[in-house]
Amino acid sequence: MKERLLQYLWQYQYFNKNELTTSSGLPLQIIYQGNFNTNQGADFFEAKIKIGNTIWAGNIELHIKSSDWDLHNHSADKNYNNIILHVVWEHDREIKDITGSTLPTLELQNRVSKLLLSKYEALMNTNSFIPCEKHVHSIKDLALISWKQRLLAERLENKASIIFSFLNQNNFHWEETFWWLIAKNFGIQVNSDAFEKIARSLPLSLLAKHKNQIHQLEALLFGQAGSLEKVFEEDYPKMLQKEYRFYKMKYKLIQPGVQLFFLRMRPANFPTIRLAQLAMLINKSTGLFSKVKETESLADVKEFFNLTANDYWHYHYLFDETSSYKKKKLGEQMTNNILINTIVPALFAYGLYHNEQQYKDKAIAWLEEIAPEKNVITKGFAILNYSSKNSFDSQSYIQLKNEYCNNKRCLECSIGNSLLREV
Repeated sequence: MKERLLQYLWQYQYFNKNELTTSSGLPLQIIYQGNFNTNQGADFFEAKIKIGNTIWAGNIELHIKSSDWDLHNHSADKNYNNIILHVVWEHDREIKDITGSTLPTLELQNRVSKLLLSKYEALMNTNSFIPCEKHVHSIKDLALISWKQRLLAERLENKASIIFSFLNQNNFHWEETFWWLIAKNFGIQVNSDAFEKIARSLPLSLLAKHKNQIHQLEALLFGQAGSLEKVFEEDYPKMLQKEYRFYKMKYKLIQPGVQLFFLRMRPANFPTIRLAQLAMLINKSTGLFSKVKETESLADVKEFFNLTANDYWHYHYLFDETSSYKKKKLGEQMTNNILINTIVPALFAYGLYHNEQQYKDKAIAWLEEIAPEKNVITKGFAILNYSSKNSFDSQSYIQLKNEYCNNKRCLECSIGNSLLREV
């Protein structure tokens, strides 16, 4: 028995409540089990019970063994002064509260379904893709839809908290924060931190002065990335190098000291190409986040990212290394990645921060229009016949797998909860 399971059993009252008595033999009635507390103090607040002929209101504490009360030194902690019932799995001895009175105790080990315990143990001990994969097909579609909505909201709220931390760092400048987020996304996973640092080193107010000169934007981005330090043979990187040295001195720029990674990466995802496309985004856009907020059509938002790197990159993936002709256009997959991981979370965060539901609704509606992600997680759920119709689905499944299944949080999962109730 684990304490979290015991809390779950008490929270949902999954035990035999017939003829309840305290350890001292007094009749016990549970009027209200209380509100589960995830912070310091008793496990359940504002409970109401009846012992004998007396109704008690207060808090309830749970332990595996009664003696854990003394082990945790609760009698010396004022947070446990108002305990009206001690719920335990095994009552191994009587406990005195802070006043010296015997603490009313309820033992549960002989009142819980053995089948429920067996199911829980099976979930905890499996090494499957998800703990409940052998039983998940019994979950009703309506319950799954409701749970996916909650999972998506939770995922977007988690991402919003990261965005709020960015806002705190720049005096709640939404456009600047959006610039950091967009740049981070362009770096994709392997170079995301480097791209974010580059963006932080180049404020939008500085970039706005050069937005109409694509070579100056590239000079600033590649220069801050540390990519213009070598001796070049071609004229274009030589020009960028010259431009960067001038503006580095003029603006007293400090390089963030990042390292860009190319290993095991498709050439189209090389950080050089992504920086060149990012420069083109700055060249094409002003007040991008404001435009996103005001735009109703997802197709119109996608047009903001209809980008192609400048002509030099038609024949290059790296400086000084020519390749066959190919326009370096931002592809649909990368555009969708930006929509899912930056546009939608930023819009949702804005609605959350300003308490404006319209922005949150629009963010979620856009997810329903975007193609689902294809990765190990979505493929795993597809094998279980839970395919993703759109990115609303795929984001929900990613949240479920990463935050619940991987951590065996079955007791907090609607699916796990539903399976355990079937006893």
